[in-house]
Amino acid sequence: MGQRPRLKKRLGQHLLVSPGVLSKIAEFAEISSSDAIVEIGPGTGNLTEEILKRNPKKLYLLEIDEEMIFYLKERFRPFVQEEKIILLKADAGEFNYSLIPEEEIKVLGNLPYNRASLIVERVVFHFQQIPLAVFMVQKEVAERWMAIESWLSVFIQTFYSVEYLMTVPPRFFVPRPKVDSAVIRLKRDIKATLEDLGDYKSFLVKLFANPRKALRAKLPTELLEKANISPLARAEELLLEDFIRLYSLSRS
Repeated sequence: MGQRPRLKKRLGQHLLVSPGVLSKIAEFAEISSSDAIVEIGPGTGNLTEEILKRNPKKLYLLEIDEEMIFYLKERFRPFVQEEKIILLKADAGEFNYSLIPEEEIKVLGNLPYNRASLIVERVVFHFQQIPLAVFMVQKEVAERWMAIESWLSVFIQTFYSVEYLMTVPPRFFVPRPKVDSAVIRLKRDIKATLEDLGDYKSFLVKLFANPRKALRAKLPTELLEKANISPLARAEELLLEDFIRLYSLSRS
């Protein structure tokens, strides 16, 4: 199989080495033999092995590191040869999931801290193809996504429910990160039918820019009053349904 590739700090690589946690992540994804799975940043394939134990129909591995791709090809050679595993050299923060021919895919991954937000944003843009995702992220980030603290948390929650499943301490990784991690599960739960997700994202980004400013500095007062929202309120004081209502009224 060859020597394990060296880990690259610039790619935020931390290998999860706890068999118990790896097994739990695969378990949380509720994998069946009819499922197509995408694993983000498989690294040396520890989680890949757990996914394969559950016999998915197809497993796509998104990896940006050439050395890791070579190592994975060797480690899982029989699966690669029979095309049970498809290796894709790709940046998951920019990946277009519609390139994958499956109608629906489940996405799993131990996400690099410095790319987690971009990766999850891409998943939301493809919510129609992705009914479920299980991710390991920084604990603080997981908690932020479950609250209404940023445009991204609202963006995620418009299309998914977010479940906090477990906390994972640094000792379960090589090298050890400086903070706790968390496993979360996104289950598709669509709260609004929106035609232009890019436009919706831009609207949310605008509302959360300059967080100390009241909404009246960002939106017309008559729109806020029509939505039954105080012009003096700030974005983080709103509920999810307030954002959806505001956006719908602003585009009608």
